[in-house]
Amino acid sequence: MYYTEEQIEEVRSKSDIVQIIGRYVNLKRTGSSYVGLCPFHSEKSPSFNVSPSRQMYKCFGCGVAGNVITFIMEYENYTFPEAMEFLAEQAGVTISKSELSPEMKREKNLRTELVQINAKAASYYYAKLKSPAGKTGYEYFLSRGLSEETIRHFGLGYAGQGGSELYRYLKSQGYADQVLKETGLFKMDERGVYDKFWNRVMFPIMDINNRVIGFGGRVMGDAKPKYLNSPETKLFNKSKNLFGLNYAKLGKKKNIILCEGYMDVIAMHQAGFTNAVASLGTAFTSEQAVILRRYTDEVLLTYDSDQAGVKAALRAIPMLRDAGINARIVHMEPYKDPDEFIKGLGSEEFEKRMAEAQNAFLFEIDVLRKSYDISDPEQKTKFDHEMAAKLLVFEDKVQRDNYIETLSAKYSIKKEDLRGLVIKSANRIPANKGNANVHSEGYNRNIKKVKESGIEHSYKLLLSWLADEPNLFDDVSKIINKDDFEEEPYRKAAALLYEQFENGEVIPARIINHFEEADEQKAIADIFQTTFKVKMEKDDMEKALNEIVYKIKKYSIDKKLKNMTDINNLQNLMIEKNKLQNREKMHISLKDG
Repeated sequence: MYYTEEQIEEVRSKSDIVQIIGRYVNLKRTGSSYVGLCPFHSEKSPSFNVSPSRQMYKCFGCGVAGNVITFIMEYENYTFPEAMEFLAEQAGVTISKSELSPEMKREKNLRTELVQINAKAASYYYAKLKSPAGKTGYEYFLSRGLSEETIRHFGLGYAGQGGSELYRYLKSQGYADQVLKETGLFKMDERGVYDKFWNRVMFPIMDINNRVIGFGGRVMGDAKPKYLNSPETKLFNKSKNLFGLNYAKLGKKKNIILCEGYMDVIAMHQAGFTNAVASLGTAFTSEQAVILRRYTDEVLLTYDSDQAGVKAALRAIPMLRDAGINARIVHMEPYKDPDEFIKGLGSEEFEKRMAEAQNAFLFEIDVLRKSYDISDPEQKTKFDHEMAAKLLVFEDKVQRDNYIETLSAKYSIKKEDLRGLVIKSANRIPANKGNANVHSEGYNRNIKKVKESGIEHSYKLLLSWLADEPNLFDDVSKIINKDDFEEEPYRKAAALLYEQFENGEVIPARIINHFEEADEQKAIADIFQTTFKVKMEKDDMEKALNEIVYKIKKYSIDKKLKNMTDINNLQNLMIEKNKLQNREKMHISLKDG
């Protein structure tokens, strides 16, 4: 059963968000909005904002955002149907559920069964760990210093010595092979069916809603691979989940600790650092960085202090920076990882190390410095030039100047000389010859950060701006069409907003209804509540609008050209690209008032 879009919108539109949230939060009117202390994290200064005009809320402290339906889901821990029924009753709306199509029903039933099977598998592994047959795994966890409470809290388990024990158990529960195959828990071939995991301690991987979506297993002994993870399934996507985030998001800490492995996260939580998470057996991804940004704007990296850990940190830092997260590096010498450090020096010392965590960009420069012998003038010159090139990641002039000042003092180079090298680095880009403006678009193409050079923030600013000032739509849409939003979820959000403009009714809160996952709903709500951090005069606002439009259009054309498969589109794209050369003809003017 499901609710139609019309039913969802009726409940949402008849549930006044200020009135509903006002029952849970003491709200005070400030201008056109209401503010109060966020109910989802501990704070002393109100950063929770409710907008009556948009019928949406956002906390500028912890990042939660949504409409009235997502608020009830989050606050009351309700499912979507439960929140719908609750609000419908409050609003005096009668709603009836509609039948799913056969295909939708099959898909929903399969996902439901997969969640059930994973939960049963987790219980099976836990029971096996606590049985005599799980002695090897149980002793391993105890040897790693884990308490009984921690083992139970994370649902840790043990997969038996091989064969098909889990398969036989789940078959006895009535599940068909066709469904069991979708779980990724088994190998099925002409010889039979075998459990994927055996002789391994097991780590259930949970999504943000505490559902088991996959598993990680560490082998007992010297077999390879040491760690084995569930394959991608209809529930499990390694790039879009983080181990421990379901617990970390509940914490009151303002930052999140990013670890390298499952055991590090578990040891950190046991030591009281319940804001620790880890990527899922693979390298950290940009998608995971975006997910973290929904919960924090600062991440502490606690990767292993060996060479592999340093490389992993250097890969993660740009992704975090591009997602708008300030990263800092926790140094754990003389120990390799957080688990060893806490066992060796204790939680209080680790707390000190976190407080002293190093600025991530300065860490990058320190690592770069080790590649050069700066006592050699030639080597020092090469280092200075490469350091200057790295400074181009900062588009904000004040921020860049602050780093120039710090680095010039630390590495014995005059501020004016380093600043000159930065400008020289920017001018090396062919498309930007003769332009000494370090703010220019040109240099962004030379940094492997085109997508992240503010494009996502530009999407958010433009969509939010259009929702606020619908009179801009005609001019903007002549340049930017819905297909120019190249990245999700912005592409879908833009398509829905443009459709609302075409229908003559712009209601951003309604767009949230088109996204099922709670994380997606928060992301969409965040899009439509993005504003500039400082107030600007009309002329500056107009310049900012045109810069955003230009950036989005240019990124779209460049990406389409890069991924083009139909040569017939080339001429049209080149015409569009040539139009960008004459920005005056593209200029959009802001109306008075």
